[in-house]
Amino acid sequence: MPRSPIISEAAKPALPRAESKAANLKAVADHVGLSVAAISRVLSGAPAARSIPKVTQDRIFAAAEMLNYRPNLFARSLRNRRSQTVGVIVPEVSEGYATLVLSGIEDALMQAEYFYFLVSHHHREEMIARSEQLFRDRAVEGVIAVDTLLRDRWAIPTVTVSGHHEPKGVTNIVLNHRMAAELAIDHLGDLGHHRVAFIKGQRFSSDTESRWRGIRHAMEKRGLPVLPKLVAQLEGDLPTHEPGYLATRALLSEGQTFTALFAFNDVSAIGAIKALREAGLRVPQDVSVVGFDDVQSAAFQNPALTTVRQPLRRMGMLAAQTVLEQIGTSESAVHAQQIMVEPELVVRESTSSPARVKR
Repeated sequence: MPRSPIISEAAKPALPRAESKAANLKAVADHVGLSVAAISRVLSGAPAARSIPKVTQDRIFAAAEMLNYRPNLFARSLRNRRSQTVGVIVPEVSEGYATLVLSGIEDALMQAEYFYFLVSHHHREEMIARSEQLFRDRAVEGVIAVDTLLRDRWAIPTVTVSGHHEPKGVTNIVLNHRMAAELAIDHLGDLGHHRVAFIKGQRFSSDTESRWRGIRHAMEKRGLPVLPKLVAQLEGDLPTHEPGYLATRALLSEGQTFTALFAFNDVSAIGAIKALREAGLRVPQDVSVVGFDDVQSAAFQNPALTTVRQPLRRMGMLAAQTVLEQIGTSESAVHAQQIMVEPELVVRESTSSPARVKR
């Protein structure tokens, strides 16, 4: 179903009185004394409306408001062969990454008077494959795939967020993962940390390999070793703190000491902190912890989480704006293969110098 605002019973307006019944385009045209075509151009924001003087446009908008004019989007879609909908496909809807990206997508689409159909595939290949037909049956005009591997280009404008392996003709909104890794590693290195543990993302995550390459590059640049026994990987597809908790327990079971931990995302970092505390270690006095994403709850953890901020909401808005720009263009049109955004380090209370180098 398309996403749309939900109005509670208490919030529903009373039935309109007869005199406030919504007018159609002809009523507005009769009131202003112009043609229906001119009224339609102005109220729909068509490029041809630029030829109409501003004072006349102001009269049209004032009349539309007074007469309670509301556009008939269904009729408009039939005339234009446009559904005013976009398909969005995500692994799952949960706290963190997907929610923030979706908020940006939703804001941009609402501004353009578009709705969207949402499919959560839960990493099931058959569901990803079925999504194309599901969206086609619903006549969506474009698709946004979030952290989802698309093996083939779909027949409509398609934009991915953190796709990394897009077919030709698909635009990807991607983070600068090398810079993101350098921000975190340089922060820990400047604090005096030399033995850093890592939690890699799940093997199915689009960002896992790109971020890990960035981490290895940043560690080599600092002259710091990546020790195999200080590397764990998230397992399973639960969008909860548990995978990070279990990965940290696995790290601790190796018996290797480390003074800092860089987690794949904030959700796993929060699980890591719980495991460290259960092992009798303090954060950040004994182990500093850095997350990734800067989800809304990161600033409210105890301690507040130092993290690499990924501008997820902006990435969602960029994805929506990009797919809307591509809708209506010819199939032969050339679009950008990649749009890169920059990360930001947010230093909070979960990192400090290791105890032995504190002054």
